[in-house]
Amino acid sequence: MKLSDFDYELPEHLIAQHPSPERDGARLLVVDRRTGRISHDIFRHVGDHLPGPALWVLNNSKVIHARLLGQKARSGGQVEVFLLKALDGRRFEAMLRPLKKIQDGEALVFPGDVRAKLVDREARIVEFDRDNILSVLEKVGHIPLPPYIKRPDEDSDRINYQTVYAKQAGSVAAPTAGLHFTKPLMSSLEKAGHSFAEVTLHVNYGTFKPVEEEDITRHPMHREHYEIPAAARKELAEARSKGQKTVAVGTTSCRTLEAFARTGKTGGDTDLFLYPGADFRMTDVLVTNFHLPRSTLLMLVSAFAGLDLVRRAYAEAIREKYRFYSYGDAMVIL
Repeated sequence: MKLSDFDYELPEHLIAQHPSPERDGARLLVVDRRTGRISHDIFRHVGDHLPGPALWVLNNSKVIHARLLGQKARSGGQVEVFLLKALDGRRFEAMLRPLKKIQDGEALVFPGDVRAKLVDREARIVEFDRDNILSVLEKVGHIPLPPYIKRPDEDSDRINYQTVYAKQAGSVAAPTAGLHFTKPLMSSLEKAGHSFAEVTLHVNYGTFKPVEEEDITRHPMHREHYEIPAAARKELAEARSKGQKTVAVGTTSCRTLEAFARTGKTGGDTDLFLYPGADFRMTDVLVTNFHLPRSTLLMLVSAFAGLDLVRRAYAEAIREKYRFYSYGDAMVIL
């Protein structure tokens, strides 16, 4: 399988810079794997396309305010710290700019008199001056919008770039398929007999790492931490016993389910890489946004639906001027 198989041309104006005015008013491309049929709807009708009540698996990870803008305490030089992964209550792996001009142990000052220092240059680890820093960063940090959103973050992004069911802080990018859900939509699905299970997978910045190997099987997949609590495991087992479909809301939920199916581990780090030829053991239906060319996320979707069908679906979405990527429209693959 070649990297070039996952390339496509996208007009820049189709990259969504803001979300839809209504979360569940986003457009929905409906893709049927059995018939190859592609049709159009809006997201609030997503449940109408399921054959019956299903279990919807949600990733309840919460985006942290990972982007910090500050200065060096002594010189006043501007610095930017982008948190990547929490190591404990004070220390994080991070990207720093300009790294070459930041000395080991040098004090960095951010709004609210939050202070940090670089404690391991090679591993790029920063340490803050207080415990439970994530709660403080909600006030002084910036929402880490993806690099293809060409604008500064706004106050509205603090709400719009979180799912309505986000609980477990730890992601530096949103599980974007879930951004289309609203509380009323979830209530209406429950009234129709559907149910929800919550898992956690913390999305790290590796999700944006482009695949560079022409032979995609040689790509070193990034690792992400996941947890499947006992309540979710019970709901998954009950759904299977009833013959209900399991709907993975987003590639992150799908990756969590498939990691569990392969290892039996209910939590830990996974580097599972799903590309065409992979079998899906727990995912029956996939809800997803549109993904970057040559990305591991597009490869996962192509593994689930088939590369030819995904190519047709993306071509249809571009032709119909769907909005792409994190704040864009959605697809349900049946």
